Amino acid sequence: MKSIKSIFLLGVALFAMIGAQAQIDPIDKNGLAIGGYDVVAYFSGAAQKGSKSYMAKHNGATYYFASKANRDAFTKAPSNYLPQFDGYCAWGVAAKDTKFPINPETFDIVDGKLYLFYNGPFDGKTLDTSLDWGQRTTELKKAAHAKWAKVKNSK
Repeated sequence: MKSIKSIFLLGVALFAMIGAQAQIDPIDKNGLAIGGYDVVAYFSGAAQKGSKSYMAKHNGATYYFASKANRDAFTKAPSNYLPQFDGYCAWGVAAKDTKFPINPETFDIVDGKLYLFYNGPFDGKTLDTSLDWGQRTTELKKAAHAKWAKVKNSK
């Protein structure tokens, strides 16, 4: 009985570790944006996966949406929903002058704009960059916008 419980706990721990490592590039090698998350849904306060049934292309990337209404809202005004910094981690741009991948479930809406963040393993610990962002939003937002032109063109 103990071995079954141990195996179950190990499975839960492995699942949690895999989830914690869910860092993605804003646009993957297949052109899918934000890991298939619905960029319109963020504005309702939820990180929600979209569906292939409701997709739209914008600037060569494919976006998935959770509903036809969300897809239609995006196609009418994409700039209202696209994440800042081409979807890279806002904190990484502001604090480290670099492009970090993101965890699409870690986000913030500030002044009607979507910001995404790295939230995963780093040096044997979990680094949730949205926490520092939350404490210093005004400062980091200003820094990120000032640095983005240079960071955008870096490798």
